Amino acid sequence: HGRDGVAFREQLDESLRRLRTDQIDLLQFHEIIHEGEPDRIFSEGAIEEAVKAREADKIRFIGFTGHRWPRLLGQMLDKDFPWDTIQFPTNLLDGHYRSFANEILPQVAERGMGIIGMKSLAGGQILKAGVSPQEAINYALSLSIDTLVSGIDSLKVLGQNLTIVRNWKPLSEEGQKHLLERVASFARDGHLEDYKRT
Repeated sequence: HGRDGVAFREQLDESLRRLRTDQIDLLQFHEIIHEGEPDRIFSEGAIEEAVKAREADKIRFIGFTGHRWPRLLGQMLDKDFPWDTIQFPTNLLDGHYRSFANEILPQVAERGMGIIGMKSLAGGQILKAGVSPQEAINYALSLSIDTLVSGIDSLKVLGQNLTIVRNWKPLSEEGQKHLLERVASFARDGHLEDYKRT
């Protein structure tokens, strides 16, 4: 969460120490969810410190994450900076409320950035909409993302996810549309996506 230069340096040094390494492959400005954060990162020294850290081989790639407001990620993309990665929610509920897939994915797909999906099960809430974990993960992987971060809280879930990925086949546009229509009545007001509302 280091938004200024001092906090960034302190947190990077702490991470390197705790990880017992000299270099981190990917450093992301985490959780861009509040008004003014994009400007603060660029005006208070954090981005300069990230560049210095990359030049000193302490980090290899620089990105950012967010899960509340697509427009804030859009503001990060509008900054004059060659971002390496972006991470945001990619799930069926997202397509209906403050949609990262609709607002952000088209912008980054053409930039050559690494696209990291997350929250494919919407914190488990997707199950309330009658969608199976397999359908949810298949949908997320069928979007134009490079990788998917999946929450795993047990060996059973790990095994389930490995089975899903091993058997994965991209959904057609028609298949994606069908799943989006199935969850539409559950998703319109965002009440199942707590991370977008709190």
